[in-house]
Amino acid sequence: MSSFTLQINGVAHEVDSDPAMPLIFALRDRLGLTGAKLGCGLEQCGACAVIADGEKVLSCVRAISEFENAEITTVEGLADDALGRRVQRAFAALAAAQCGYCTPGIVVAATALLRSNPAPDDAAVIEALHGHLCRCGSHNRVLKAIRGLIEEGAKNAG
Repeated sequence: MSSFTLQINGVAHEVDSDPAMPLIFALRDRLGLTGAKLGCGLEQCGACAVIADGEKVLSCVRAISEFENAEITTVEGLADDALGRRVQRAFAALAAAQCGYCTPGIVVAATALLRSNPAPDDAAVIEALHGHLCRCGSHNRVLKAIRGLIEEGAKNAG
């Protein structure tokens, strides 16, 4: 067992753990942050996405030891972020989810993309969502929500 300091949603948390424990288990089981979901456990579905130091990362396989002192934002933390709130509202307004299992990971991915590139083209959006599996088929509404955010950002910038 080792102790790790995780900076999650702006708050430092000390977590005692095996260094190899996947980050998602620290988030869900130790800290009660259940927004990131354990889907495939193989980094193939995207349900476990979080933002670490500004980049979308999948938390189901990567060890907690890789995230010591990284700035981690979970989907819960996006409620305190202006862009994160806009993304969440856009998804809700367009019902860009059905069962909702994949939605937190997709919202995290969309927020990370728009934070790094406020005006991505369709290819960049599709690349950012690559690896995010939605079995319910809400892909078109997800893309529509993201395109709406991009258009809104262009209107506000110009």
